[in-house]
Amino acid sequence: MKVTSSGIIDGMIEDKYGRKGAHFNKNGMPTYSLPFEIHDKPENTKSFALILEDKDAFPVTKGFSWIHWTAANIQRTELKENESQTAEDFIQGVNSWMSVQGGNQSAEESSFYGGMDPPNGMHTYELHVFALDTLLDIKPGFMLNELWWKMEGHVLANYTLKGKYSNR
Repeated sequence: MKVTSSGIIDGMIEDKYGRKGAHFNKNGMPTYSLPFEIHDKPENTKSFALILEDKDAFPVTKGFSWIHWTAANIQRTELKENESQTAEDFIQGVNSWMSVQGGNQSAEESSFYGGMDPPNGMHTYELHVFALDTLLDIKPGFMLNELWWKMEGHVLANYTLKGKYSNR
């Protein structure tokens, strides 16, 4: 399995998918989601799940990765840009914008793509995509740990696509 994104060019995430873009919610969270396509899915794949993570946030947050997007029960191999805001055929969990550092956004407002906003230079973002042998019994607004527990024993393959983004 492989994942590609037309929004990542020469290893750089295009400006429009983060703080240098033009789409934000009322709290200033970037909302224009990164597109991606899944190639060579494993046989018996029933759904996909994703986690968009920034491990470079660890020093800024004083101890944890920043989660920008979680989604489950994706039953197609392509998501177009901004589908986090428009699609209704998959389930999205909360992102780190609901944390103290993210402004304590509500879970409802945080259950979408929350784009890149690195406060200290260049960060590497990892889009982890998991091919699963089932649909997950999971509700909108799920937490990351719940996704991990629900996926356990059901992952057929996974792929991590990386891209860099800077506010400078």
